[in-house]
Amino acid sequence: MSAPMPDRQPGDRDRVDAALAEAAAALERLRRDPLALAAIAGAAAMIGASLRAGGRVFSCGNGGSMCDAMHFAEELSGRYRKNRRPLAASAISDPGYLTCTANDFGYEEVFARYLLAHGRAGDCLLAISTSGASPNVIAAAKAARDLGITCIGLTGRRESALGREVDLEICTPAGQFADRVQELHIKVIHILIELVERRLFPENYA
Repeated sequence: MSAPMPDRQPGDRDRVDAALAEAAAALERLRRDPLALAAIAGAAAMIGASLRAGGRVFSCGNGGSMCDAMHFAEELSGRYRKNRRPLAASAISDPGYLTCTANDFGYEEVFARYLLAHGRAGDCLLAISTSGASPNVIAAAKAARDLGITCIGLTGRRESALGREVDLEICTPAGQFADRVQELHIKVIHILIELVERRLFPENYA
């Protein structure tokens, strides 16, 4: 015997529709933002150039943005749509490292210190912060600059502190809350991966 369906709350169907409409409107604003579209294309060129020259790509963020950073790295180092050789990409997300460094040096240093250990001139960093104000992500961008690592910021607010520290900012304003920004961020990440693959593995798109 199947379990009974839980009672629906009044207005749930309308809220579902409203949420999807809001998300669609945010995506449409991004589609019509020439600065953001140019930044996405420019970021893909930076990442592709770094990988082609033998560099590594790092990514970092907090909370949902860390999940996006991990998603970005695993699809470069693993697989996106079709098989090809793995690309040197890693998210700064190891829990042992993060908790050790946070405990000894403070959480603000967790991403920057990783770059100091592993980053080299010619590498590339994707620094993700929906607010553009995360202190540890900003510290990572500053460390990247000092090391000669190209830094791309993926943010959700214009004129952010992170945006002022990076070589190129992709800003996807999507409203009052971070969830809509994150929905656009994952779309940007997938586009970046596709554009990088098209540069390095054109046979996959023939």
